[in-house]
Amino acid sequence: MKQVIDKWALITGASSGIGKVFAYELAAKGSHLILTARSESKLNDLARKLMEKYAIQTEVIVSDLSQAGAPLELYQETMDRGRNVDILVNNAGFATHGLLENQSLERNHDQIMLNVMSLVELTHLFLPEMLKSSNGAVINVASTAAFQPNPYMAVYGATKAFVLSFTQALWEENRNRGVQFLTLCPGSTETGFFESVGTNDAVVGKKASPKQVVDVALQSLGTRRSYVVVGRLNNLVSQINRFVPKKVMLQAVSGLIRPASK
Repeated sequence: MKQVIDKWALITGASSGIGKVFAYELAAKGSHLILTARSESKLNDLARKLMEKYAIQTEVIVSDLSQAGAPLELYQETMDRGRNVDILVNNAGFATHGLLENQSLERNHDQIMLNVMSLVELTHLFLPEMLKSSNGAVINVASTAAFQPNPYMAVYGATKAFVLSFTQALWEENRNRGVQFLTLCPGSTETGFFESVGTNDAVVGKKASPKQVVDVALQSLGTRRSYVVVGRLNNLVSQINRFVPKKVMLQAVSGLIRPASK
């Protein structure tokens, strides 16, 4: 990805993990940043460090995007501050793990709202301004879980399959209109993701660093790719379902992420 001096990037889930690294990498390229997450103290600390290190401008907007109406409020606050978003990174998300009936219905509702609805709403809201200038980029963070059903992480896998399908469709709609769409599909990554899940049973393979994940994403912008999988082995595994019977694939995935107590 080329330098993005005097552009504004909005990053959701910016306080830690992949989102935080996106903030550092985009700031290093000269992008000003709108940072959003639920933790005000972490966001303010990050904003201060980025301004001191890279002499960029930052805006901090605290938001819980799993709540109805939050994406629209974030958009309106961004507009009220006079910031036009050139790069949108829909990174915020979380997962649940285990038998569906043992999971909290409220938690799964919030998971769908955050992983799916907030991503759709923010994309819908910020896209028109990008199209006016025929310039912009939307990076939607999915997962290798997007490529097949995921027993014991059924809701999470389904949300990420949605993100992949949604973003690829918009890639086609906009590929000649000046706005890039990219689905980023990392595998297991060294973040607080599995702490949020509450178990390491869902870890598959060697964890990548958040820096590796973000580097792959930024290197892929401008290559006309609709999605990118992080890691050669992950990329291979993501394509296996095209050649292996669905029942066999389901059993294999189930064995990899089945709760240890089962």
